Amino acid sequence: MSVTLQITKSNVAVLVLSRPEKRNAFNEQVIQELIQCIEHANSLNVRALVLKTEGEHFSAGADLNWMKSMANNDFSENLADSKQLAKLMHVLASSPLPTVCAVQGAAFGGALGLIACCDIAICQDNAQFCLSEVKLGLIPAVISPYVIRAIGERAARRYFLTAEIFDAHTAKQLGLIHQVTGKLECALDQLLETLINNGPVAVRAAKQLINDVAGHDINEQIINLTAERIAKIRVSEEGQEGLSAFFEKRPPNWQK
Repeated sequence: MSVTLQITKSNVAVLVLSRPEKRNAFNEQVIQELIQCIEHANSLNVRALVLKTEGEHFSAGADLNWMKSMANNDFSENLADSKQLAKLMHVLASSPLPTVCAVQGAAFGGALGLIACCDIAICQDNAQFCLSEVKLGLIPAVISPYVIRAIGERAARRYFLTAEIFDAHTAKQLGLIHQVTGKLECALDQLLETLINNGPVAVRAAKQLINDVAGHDINEQIINLTAERIAKIRVSEEGQEGLSAFFEKRPPNWQK
């Protein structure tokens, strides 16, 4: 298998794609393995899901041999393949877990979809990014909802059409990346420590809140929804523990 799922001592699920000889490009088998591992992680009582790859580069996107084989398939076969990739993006983007992506080296094509689907993305300061599809006469169709949501329509109009390579700092300015660092593993460890110091139920609830509120008008329905959410979590076991710990100036029980 090219994809492994490991649970750390701090109860974090780490998903690793290991095809360094292929620059971690994905084909139908890798896509299926990623889906299975993410779905399994979603079913576990873990604090976060980390997506990373082995080797010099994060991912070259779609495997060239896979793309070549698809070019010889008819429309219905290509549609089935595309729907599997769409399922991967959806499963990752809709994970109830806080998701973190760590990027090194080059991230091209569909790899940007994986990055955009994660809640938090950090990268090595020498990372490079490219929405390269139009160079091959293709379009970044399946990943487009997630990438456009991350970088905005205006930036997409440039980088979807030009297929320019852009650096880590540009990726941060665009909103694709949250943090650029010279020490990727150290930054990842610090970020995870920050995440798992927070209430595990609250973190999941906060993510669901974003999903339910983002893109909606601030109307009576949204106002009622948000009021109900805070009232519900205040009286929850974790909410009561968190408030008690704060006023008693002690660590909450999830930090022990």
